[in-house]
Amino acid sequence: MDITSLKAWEMKEKLLNKEISSKDIVEAHIKRIEEIEPNINAFITLNKEEALKAADAVDKKLRNNENVGVLAGVPIGIKDNIVTKGMRTTCASKMLENFIPPYDATVIEKIKKSDGIIIGKTNMDEFAMGGSTETSYFGTTKNPVDPSRVPGGSSGGSAAAVCSNEVPLALGTDTGGSVRQPASYCGVVGLKPTYGMISRYGVVSMANTLDQVGVFGRDVKDAVLMLNAIAGHDRRDSTSSRRSNSGVFIGDDDNESINLLEGLKVALPKEYAEMGVSNKKIQVLFDEAVKVFERQGAKIDFVSIPHLKYALETYYIIMTSEVSSNLARFDGIRYGHRAEDYKTLDELYTNSRTEGFGEEVKRRIMIGTYSLSAGYAEEHYKKALKVRTLIKQDYDNAFIDHDIILSLTSTMLPFEFNSIINDPVEMYKSDLYTVPINIAGLCSMSIPMGKVDGLPVGLQITGDRFMEKNIIKAALGYERAVL
Repeated sequence: MDITSLKAWEMKEKLLNKEISSKDIVEAHIKRIEEIEPNINAFITLNKEEALKAADAVDKKLRNNENVGVLAGVPIGIKDNIVTKGMRTTCASKMLENFIPPYDATVIEKIKKSDGIIIGKTNMDEFAMGGSTETSYFGTTKNPVDPSRVPGGSSGGSAAAVCSNEVPLALGTDTGGSVRQPASYCGVVGLKPTYGMISRYGVVSMANTLDQVGVFGRDVKDAVLMLNAIAGHDRRDSTSSRRSNSGVFIGDDDNESINLLEGLKVALPKEYAEMGVSNKKIQVLFDEAVKVFERQGAKIDFVSIPHLKYALETYYIIMTSEVSSNLARFDGIRYGHRAEDYKTLDELYTNSRTEGFGEEVKRRIMIGTYSLSAGYAEEHYKKALKVRTLIKQDYDNAFIDHDIILSLTSTMLPFEFNSIINDPVEMYKSDLYTVPINIAGLCSMSIPMGKVDGLPVGLQITGDRFMEKNIIKAALGYERAVL
């Protein structure tokens, strides 16, 4: 039996049935990582010794007939902008190359409490800024489906690790599609919960009002397993909502004989169709997916989201403004990279930030600083906030009579390395379908829909705030209908 090819929930079942041990699971994944990692580069830091100790602890609990957590024995990859006590957290940047946090993020605490096994920190775009994992200080991550192409980003390392069977589950962060887009590119499941569903305490901030921790799994059930373990209100995070809970998917829906799509009210925004795609075969695949929902008894309806055409511009003004504010803390004084060559305090700031940050990070800081500067904040930042409200209201109207919204996850297929990294506008366009979801604070999931020219394509299922149960049911229903 190839343990690494099992889904996370299958590993857990076999562990509880004593068919395999937690140590067996972890050792199999460490071996897999050692074999494939030189060609994929999905990890920045590995945690082999501590992972094996954690596995032994789980096995000891089982031998003593003690209760174990929902993630018992499952190896998990953690995006390297989520702090882990005693383990390097770099944000894939020279600025934090040797930073070792003194505490755990809330999601890390919950994983450990659930007996999950943290096996390492995954590669990403520097400070989560990028859509291809090409901006990492620690080198690019390759797409396991086609190593000549990007895995997406910014959570590309986590997506690639799940796709290549290095781990069955992984955490990412999603500011404008950074979980869903790499999930689409790597052919795995990526779930971005409602803003406030999962604590952001201990997550290095990129854009506070947009960031949300998300999960990767090999199928929908995997993603739900992880979500159930880490969701919930956290008093240490002011953006954490009391509406969040740790039982988002319960009931009879696990019964495979039930048609979960029957009677589901599905919206197709007319504006999505106007966005265009890079390959017409992608649109054909999406149209076929819609027909699956229709054949299973879902009710399909066209709606309008009038202000969607302003979403990309709105997102990049708000996001870069918050980036400019958040990254001001990396100044060479308190922690992080500090330049050696300086004579004045201003030179220390300037040289440390010049040496520590990469090009994309500098670009976004500059754009955001401009948007917030005197004389321009009213024209750019404040206007973007007003348009954000209009976009949110458009989605609110769409969800009055509908359960979910269907769309593509990305306008394009996984692209080749160095093909658009120097064309920021073209890179940003790959987020056309995902950024509106973060602007409105909605929940959304990307699931595999098929392949075009041998490359994965994702279907995005979006639900209203704190209605994860709707997108999970829809995703499970679609998954069962096409398998």
